[in-house]
Amino acid sequence: MRVFKFGGASVKDAEGVKNLAKVLKTIGHDKTLIVISAMGKTTNALEQVTENYFENKTELQSSIHEVIKYHNEILIELFDNERHEAFGAVKLFFDEINHFFKSNKSPDYNYVYDQIIGFGELISTTIVSHYLNEIGIKNNWIDVREYIKTDNYYRRANVDWDTTQNNIAHNFNRNVLNITQGFLGSDANNFTTTLGREGSDYTAAIFAYCLNANSVTIWKDVKGVLNADPRYFENAQLLNQISYTEAIELAFYGASVIHPKTLQPLQRKEIPLYVKSFLNPEEKGTCVSKGKAIEPEIPCFIVKKNQILISLSSLDFSYIVEENISDIFNLLHLYKMKVDVIQNSAISFSVCIENVYNNLEKLLQHLKAKFKVTFYENVSLYTIRHYNDVAINALEKDKTVLLKQLTQQTVQIVTK
Repeated sequence: MRVFKFGGASVKDAEGVKNLAKVLKTIGHDKTLIVISAMGKTTNALEQVTENYFENKTELQSSIHEVIKYHNEILIELFDNERHEAFGAVKLFFDEINHFFKSNKSPDYNYVYDQIIGFGELISTTIVSHYLNEIGIKNNWIDVREYIKTDNYYRRANVDWDTTQNNIAHNFNRNVLNITQGFLGSDANNFTTTLGREGSDYTAAIFAYCLNANSVTIWKDVKGVLNADPRYFENAQLLNQISYTEAIELAFYGASVIHPKTLQPLQRKEIPLYVKSFLNPEEKGTCVSKGKAIEPEIPCFIVKKNQILISLSSLDFSYIVEENISDIFNLLHLYKMKVDVIQNSAISFSVCIENVYNNLEKLLQHLKAKFKVTFYENVSLYTIRHYNDVAINALEKDKTVLLKQLTQQTVQIVTK
């Protein structure tokens, strides 16, 4: 078994879908599972739909119509006959969205988010599946929610591995080309859950683990894993080989090319992960496996934008000790803040966080009851793995450094 994952950029338009088919023809597709993300920026568009449902209902239908229009344009380019069954299959999903909004009684934003956001993947896989069948690449469309079971921690669900393993072992047909959705699962009540943004890589790893696959290949619009995101850094270089441990470190610090949870299940069964270009499928790309930590050994740059830096000090100038730190982390957990950096001294404590659930104001109010609080919004967190002085100096140039932390292999710098 092989598992392929195609991201949203690879199927952002009709030409992308056609290129996916070309990749399969080039490298083969026997005993293969294809995991596909939502097309283009559909997830962002459905986030806006969800936002409009709660905050701006007058714009709800127009925002849904934009998503319909985008997918219909792709359908029209792929299928000559507008009576093709693919049109009807996609329309059913949009009917389901409208029915959900009319019948929903839950005020829980995170629950509603997961019920809506997953339609991006359901629609994209339906279009690709119909197109491949149309051109003679026979395949089996499967609903990932029937296989991957999770808890009900909406927007960042945790996998129920035992149930998932059992579902895949007993219901998955290994002998055909299968197409399924990334990012999604379902809870015990069969409500849709999501695995976190960019979770399609994780989906591929879950299936690979449960199927004892030979490999996982993530198809990207770059030639492999680069030592920096070319959108933010010049002269990014290809990394030919990365160890599982190094890839986990890079993912933990925010390298966007691999989802943070993807590597653990692959490492446990030593399943190699390849990151390759869907534009040049026969190039080697990057291999993540056992072996040398990183090749070539050069500094790797990671940036996370729109972070929040909070600095705390005690109101009475007493030490920040275990009891205070425990209280702080309890509050960070309560308000679902993702912690990226911490730093403390005798009388101060700083933490760089992501405000994923929009709970910053509540957190700050709670903290101000016990501490003197200073905070900076919209800061950038830079991480350099395998740093040197040249890399640090280049990064800090023309920036205001708010926090800096060095370990043997890694430096993290928060800038304004």
